[in-house]
Order: sequence, then structure tokens, then C-alpha cells
Amino acid sequence: MAKDLVPELLARATEELEREFGALPQFEPARTSDSVAGPMAAVLEETTHRLGNNYPYFHPLYAGQMLKPPHPVARAAYALAMTINPNNHARDGGRASSAMEIEAVAEIGAMFGWTEYLGHLTSGGTMANLEALWVAGQIAPGRRILGSEQAHYTHYRISGVLRLEYGSVAPDARGRMRLDALEDQLRKGDVGTVVVTLGTTAVGAVDPLPEILALRERYGFRVHVDAAYGGYFKLIEDALDEPARRAFEAIGQADSIVIDPHKHGLQPYGCGCVLFRDPRVGRFYKHDSPYTYFTSKELHLGEISLECSRAGAAAVALWATQRLLPLKPGGEFARGLAAGRRAALELDRRLRSDERFEALTAGGPELDIVVWKMTAVEAKASELAQSIFSACAKRNLHLALVQLPQFWFGSAGDSSTVKGHVTCLRSVLMKPEHEAWLERIWNEMSAACADVEKE
Repeated sequence: MAKDLVPELLARATEELEREFGALPQFEPARTSDSVAGPMAAVLEETTHRLGNNYPYFHPLYAGQMLKPPHPVARAAYALAMTINPNNHARDGGRASSAMEIEAVAEIGAMFGWTEYLGHLTSGGTMANLEALWVAGQIAPGRRILGSEQAHYTHYRISGVLRLEYGSVAPDARGRMRLDALEDQLRKGDVGTVVVTLGTTAVGAVDPLPEILALRERYGFRVHVDAAYGGYFKLIEDALDEPARRAFEAIGQADSIVIDPHKHGLQPYGCGCVLFRDPRVGRFYKHDSPYTYFTSKELHLGEISLECSRAGAAAVALWATQRLLPLKPGGEFARGLAAGRRAALELDRRLRSDERFEALTAGGPELDIVVWKMTAVEAKASELAQSIFSACAKRNLHLALVQLPQFWFGSAGDSSTVKGHVTCLRSVLMKPEHEAWLERIWNEMSAACADVEKE
């Protein structure tokens, strides 16, 4: 592992924080007496060894799932805030951290072009999407929710929790929602909300948001954008192909947006964010709890959130990260996104020029996720993918597996009537370091293919 600056920086910051509370009389916390120092050290040593039995998510050779290490400043700020352990349910539970959350969320809103909105952090994307669909259900009770078959599976679950009917819309051969299939559903006249995914989990597909917004004008439904994974690509929209670029240009016209800072935003779990274009939806959150905090007359975040207790440390970490790396086009944060995108394009180019692999027939990656199948027929392609996945892991190259429709690949024919799925290899090149490590990644994968051939 590379040298970690966090312990040294955190030690200094902790001393500074102690001085902030220097007027308080000294006391000795019971749980930190000398008698527990030895057992604590032993427990931490055991914890360290247990954690070693994990994938190296922090390393560039981990190129599988969408797992990006938190920035060192986020880790340090989170740990520093845990000295106080603020609760951002209310101003009294987290006075400083609540203000930092409001400021951090405002920068996210500004990234999407919103200056007036209602928004806050959540414990993750699932909760953020639940809030968005809950509000949608309050506005249009009993009306259906629609999303692509490639939308995140939790939308179906969330709709069930909310007792709202959910319908799936067929995707095209790049994983994007088909407009003709969507309009077939809209003609039924019972749709309240369409979930538009900007960056699907499987392949990073970007639904055609501008065209869906045009349909909204005709059929009158809410548009919820699930940009949990892809939202930060708004900062480099000019580097995307035209369909994806147009979708991100239009994102500010959505009724609600979800983004996950614990994905591309360099944050620890869990940190999601939900934004509503119309601040008046806050009326649905109103409550008259007699046992919440009342010493502050300012609006507290618990009044615009379904969750009660929420980690103020998550807000502090996000605020600190955005302070260091502002969400600006052309800035250091945006350059990191662009590096991952370039790495994905280069990997896709190599796959298309190598007869061992088949990339998506309809086109390359829209964001930074690359998928490919092995050149073989039917079940053999799936078996090969499994074998190469395991062979790569033995070489410390960690990829992912994904099930995709057969008709997305040229060897299955051009017709979408081709049935069945195939197991594919998948790589999420979301670390800035992936661009510099791509040659090593390619060489290790090629060697893994040779290992499988010898077996």
C-alpha cells in the first residue's frame, strides 16, 4: 500500500479540535483507562488481520465493481467528526455538521444548475431513491412507476414498500430505455413517474432524458433521475458521446435527482443525496414530534428527511472533500473522472481489436464501465467468462461478472428476438489511476486467458 498521510494529518487535526473545546474542565473517560489499552491493541490487531481477507478495493488492479476508495481528506474528516459523533437529524444534534451538509448539498445542486431546491444527504442511494418515489407517490397517489429493465432493482422493491405499482420498460441493445416501449406504457394513462437512469449499474447506460422530457410534456408525469452512479459526469459532459452529453445537459429539467457521493464522490459509505426541483415538496415531510430538538428556530434537516438519525460525520467528510476538490468543470475532481473515462474507452478499443473478445455491438461505453463476452457460442462463452474471472483473480486482477442479453452481442445476431442471457466480464474503471495502469490490466488479463487455454 502507498504511504498513508491520514494518521499524521488526523493526529494534528485532533489536537486542534481539542483546543476548540479547551474551556471545558478536564475529565477522564472511563473507557480509555490504561487497563483497557492492552486489550484494545489486541482487538485492533485481530481486526487488521480479519480485514486483510478482503478484495483490495483501494488498488488499481481492483477493476471490478463500482468501488472507489474514499479520498484521504474524507477519511480524516470523517474520523475527526467521530470525536463528537454529530447527528444531523437536527441542529442541536449536529450544529456545525448540519451547516456543512447544507453547504455541501448546495454545491451538488449547483452542479446540476439548481439554486432553489429541497435536498439533503441520506444513508445511501436506496434511501435517496425511496424518498424521491415517496414524494412522487404523495403527489400522484396510486399511479404507476416506470423504469427501464436495466434500472436498479431497488426501484421495484421501493415501489412495493410504497404500495405503488411498478412497471419495467424494455431497453435497447446498449441498455438504454426504449422510447417506443415507454410510450406504449404511457398511452395507458396511469403513469405518475418515470425513473430515468443516467448510468445503469450493469453497463453505465444513459437513458435518453431529453426525449423522455418531451414525452412528459404530452403525458404529464414526473421525471425522477437516478444518477446515483453517473451524476458526477455532469462535470465532463463535453467529453461524452452526443446522446449521453445531451442527457446530462438536460438533467436540471428533472423533478428530482439522486446522486451517491460514496461512488464517484470519493466518500465513505453511506452517503447518498436526494434533490427536489420544487422546494414545496417539503410540506409532505412536516411532523409535530414532541421529543425532537427545539432550542434552534432554524429549519433542521430532520424536517425534510424521512430518516431521523443520520451520521453528521458523512456530511463533514463530504464538505471537506468538496472544499479541497470543488465540483467544477476542468478542476482536479473532474480531471479524475475524465481519466477513468479515457481508460474505459481504451480498454473497449483493445477488446474490439482482439478476436478473443466481443464488445457490445451497438457501441462503446457511455461512461466508464466496460463489458464484454468471450468469443464462443452459448453456454461456452459463460463458462469461459467464469474461468477467466477466476484466473485474473489469481493474478491479483479483480474484474466482475454480469448477466446480459444475448442479442446485445454480434455473434447472437442482430434481432432483439434472440432469447437468453450470457455471463460477461465487466470492469468499472473509476479510479484516476486506472488510466496509467491499463497496460498492466490488459497484460494480466491476456495472461489469464492463456492460463485458461492451458487447462
